Amino acid sequence: MITVVGIGADGWDGLSEESRHVLEAAEVLMGASRQLDLVPPSAAERVVWPSPLLPALPELMERYADRQVCVLASGDPMFYGIGSTLVRLLGAARIRVLPHLSSLSLACARLGWPVEQVDVVSLVGRPLAALNAAILPGRRVLVLGAGRDAPALVAGSLVGLGYGPSPMTVLADLGAASESARAGTAATWADSEPSGSGQTPPGAEGAPSGLEEAPSGAGQVPSGSGQGRNVSSVLQVIAVECVAGPGAEPFARVPGLPDTAFEHDGQLTKREVRAVSLSRLAPLPGELLWDVGAGAGSIAVEWLRAHPSNAAVAVESRADRVAAIRRNADRLGVPALRVVEGRAPAALEGLPAPDAVFVGGGATAPGMLETCWAALRPGGRLVVNAVTLESESVVAGWYARLGGDLVRLAVQRAAPVGGFTGWRAAMPVTVWSITRKDVP
Repeated sequence: MITVVGIGADGWDGLSEESRHVLEAAEVLMGASRQLDLVPPSAAERVVWPSPLLPALPELMERYADRQVCVLASGDPMFYGIGSTLVRLLGAARIRVLPHLSSLSLACARLGWPVEQVDVVSLVGRPLAALNAAILPGRRVLVLGAGRDAPALVAGSLVGLGYGPSPMTVLADLGAASESARAGTAATWADSEPSGSGQTPPGAEGAPSGLEEAPSGAGQVPSGSGQGRNVSSVLQVIAVECVAGPGAEPFARVPGLPDTAFEHDGQLTKREVRAVSLSRLAPLPGELLWDVGAGAGSIAVEWLRAHPSNAAVAVESRADRVAAIRRNADRLGVPALRVVEGRAPAALEGLPAPDAVFVGGGATAPGMLETCWAALRPGGRLVVNAVTLESESVVAGWYARLGGDLVRLAVQRAAPVGGFTGWRAAMPVTVWSITRKDVP
């Protein structure tokens, strides 16, 4: 049994009696140097996490399997912490967790924010683009920072999205005697220092123009010191109240984003057809999608935006479109999208089994639909869009054999006709969808 003990910035004094007893009885203590330094000396062997950690964990756990191991973690080990990782690796039966207050709970307590009304984004080991999907008017977002320059990076991202007026509060060393807070707006934070310097300009004293110390008192965050847009501590939570500026373009979470939200060369599942296709794909939390013949990657991107636990693989044969898919994923806040460059169905070999497959192009390729159908998990959904007579013929054959749902969509848009307005028809799209139940 491995025991994972959450510890706050207040160190030993903030631990429960049970957590102290476990640490005193441990034969091996594991954790980051900063966490190990919070625990008084003992007879236990101390193991500092190697870097990178994840590849080394299995061998490390095996090496000490016959000893009484205690792992130190910041705050709540099951909140973006090592506890979750160890449970995935070893199973819940082998892990005992003694949590401490999480940075989320502490931050909300300082700010007076109801926890259930806050969105959380971790940038620890994740790209900055992961923040983009959470930035919506009126939302409160807590960002778990990674590095002293995280506030400046978050502020720059907010400004780039058109949310420069958003109030920001950076909470550092929550729970410690050195706890502090700095407040400002994204725009003033980003502009408080010459671009690219990463340091306070020489001679600057106190808070730079546009940044204020947050007042202390009930319902407010405690005051603190610091200079420049960076924060002296790596233990920080960045609180953002999203306020849209004139240039902001909020994107809803429901399927059917505007076509202009995506960079594309015309190879794009258009808005209305995309909404219908995603309704047939029916994304559920934690599911995996294959977007085959992805084009601009719009289906995969919107699948991922449906829930943060979703996963997707976009398969595209053209290098320029692969690059555009990655940019679309970053811009719309789903940088975890996996992009495979290659021609299907050969490029599908070795991919994890999907819960849903969308074929937006290439339905006529030999073996394409056979491969996709065979790969689906039980209960999985296959959706195929056909535009040409040849692809419609293939879809009609599968529909005749397996059934499912066959829909033809014809979209018309108002457009100028001389001095008047008329309807211009887009190419009709045939959508075949089927759920793999007991169908062979």
